[in-house]
Amino acid sequence: MAVETRRVDRDEEGMRLDRWFKTHFPELSFGHLQKLLRSGQVRVDGGRVKTNTRLSSGQSVRIPPLEEKPQLSAADHIEAEEAIARGEAPPRPPRNGEGARRSDLAAPAVKRASVDDKDAAALKAMTLFEDRDVLVLNKPYGLAVQGGSGTYRHVDGMLEALRGDDGQKPRLVHRIDKDTSGILLVAKSRLAASTLAKTFRSRSARKVYWALVPGVPRPAQGRISTYLAKDEAAERMRVARHGDDEASHAISYYAVVDHAAQKLSWLSMKPVTGRTHQLRAHAAHIGHPIVGDPKYFNVENWPLPGGLQNRLHLLARRLVIPHPRADKLIDVSAPLPPHMQQSWNVLGFDTSHYDPIVDAPES
Repeated sequence: MAVETRRVDRDEEGMRLDRWFKTHFPELSFGHLQKLLRSGQVRVDGGRVKTNTRLSSGQSVRIPPLEEKPQLSAADHIEAEEAIARGEAPPRPPRNGEGARRSDLAAPAVKRASVDDKDAAALKAMTLFEDRDVLVLNKPYGLAVQGGSGTYRHVDGMLEALRGDDGQKPRLVHRIDKDTSGILLVAKSRLAASTLAKTFRSRSARKVYWALVPGVPRPAQGRISTYLAKDEAAERMRVARHGDDEASHAISYYAVVDHAAQKLSWLSMKPVTGRTHQLRAHAAHIGHPIVGDPKYFNVENWPLPGGLQNRLHLLARRLVIPHPRADKLIDVSAPLPPHMQQSWNVLGFDTSHYDPIVDAPES
């Protein structure tokens, strides 16, 4: 492959550079893209850029020869998961010069189709809302949104099953953590993705989360404003000071919806900004970390009450956002995941209760 130059389309306005490469060159890994950027081989309008650079319509992207590395197929991903569950090493893709694996030679089109059918059925079961532009999913606990080290099954990969006849694959508009359940917004075209991404950046989307925390926060309704920075060693976010390296301002609102004997509280939380782990870090910052949080739960000698599962009790409950094309709002709510429903039943919480954080101010 020779060096080439591509123009940024009008419906790709505002797209991050790494997302743009993911769309046009899905086989290119994020790590390899970073290497190309660091060496200056990828440039935009002749200048050096970063993975999070926002593109503008009409810009020129320099694309160097991209080394194609063997990738596991969707069928192999499933086989890898099963191997790991059996305590075996996952299969590796063939190296250069090696023949295809026996499983690849046995009717690959039929095998791939069965995986796509499985993923399509799973996505359909998660669907809360769908039209020609938008797909809203109810992501279950434990399913990753995107791939990473040791992650073989994730929503982004499953969306390959919905790639249309025009070659377009539905695109993630935002992300939620692997162990967070609930609403995940997906765009079915580049134009919808660009429009919805701008809406998120302008803070026009209204997001409501439900969480279970120990104790009862005082005051019962409040605003949390901190700076957050990544703690690389601990793989979590830490509260930082203004001016610290890579520190970003984060604002959240919370309200106590109900509580059980001053021991546990059901919170409704509204993130104004969208930082990594924002609500989890903010809940811990005010002394009421979310139950089941393996990274941020910091209450010493706190026994998990009987009947509750030690899983993250955080639900992306509701999303209200302008439709990317129609003059209307998308307003979707997700039900409690099974482990949170079990806790709500044990604690006697009524999910029909009014959600007081919906009308919280925006800043």
